[in-house]
Amino acid sequence: MEIAVPPPKPSAAGPDRKGRRNPLDCLIVALDLPSADAAMDLADQLQGTCRWLKVGMELYYAAGSPVIERLRERGFQVFLDLKLHDIPNTVAGAVRSVAGAGASLLTLHAAGGAAMMRAAAEAASVPGAPRLLAVTVLTSMDGPQLAAVGVPDPPETQVLRLARLAAAAGIDGLICSAEEVAAVRQAMGPDALLVVPGIRPATDGPAATDDQRRIATPGEAIARGASMLVVGRPITQAADPGAAAAAILDQIRLS
Repeated sequence: MEIAVPPPKPSAAGPDRKGRRNPLDCLIVALDLPSADAAMDLADQLQGTCRWLKVGMELYYAAGSPVIERLRERGFQVFLDLKLHDIPNTVAGAVRSVAGAGASLLTLHAAGGAAMMRAAAEAASVPGAPRLLAVTVLTSMDGPQLAAVGVPDPPETQVLRLARLAAAAGIDGLICSAEEVAAVRQAMGPDALLVVPGIRPATDGPAATDDQRRIATPGEAIARGASMLVVGRPITQAADPGAAAAAILDQIRLS
């Protein structure tokens, strides 16, 4: 049964003449960096080849909400990836605390349960609050690792279970790997906002997987139904981050 998920707000660019999204609206570069200065330097190198930047726990804990404002002043949209996971009252309070920081997207763990996600969704219902994305199963985990923490089902089964739970709780979108995104797209419908991390360019070999387990190329992920892709080290550790981002945009454009 298809479960309706609230559609994402339209991007500033909108679709092209063939109805496809602008590749700039599909790429999120992960600023997994230890300081605001490092993040600003990298952001400057990405001007023109990136519209979305991800601020994760490492950067946010080092620099706080002001880093979001600085990135917004440079014209970027911010995806705040805090993966909130606690009792409902605490998570709702955290959502309220960052609601005015200027981020457009904010993550929480679907494994926190329906009550937690409903509390977060209510806290995010105020004007200017970010859209909420529920993390299903981390891309660093595979079947054996899930089993080790008491989940006997394969990743796809667990991802779909948590995706349905999040949709029913009023969460705006989902984080899943490229291995499950086709099944999630089929279950959630064409308007669901599905964000896929664990992306590795087609030119990278097996050694470039780092600590990720469930990965795909940009073209594969988009073809399977991803709305947006999160790319970190293949861009941020490249000799020319802007050129690396442009190459990934080309792969998205050709998908």
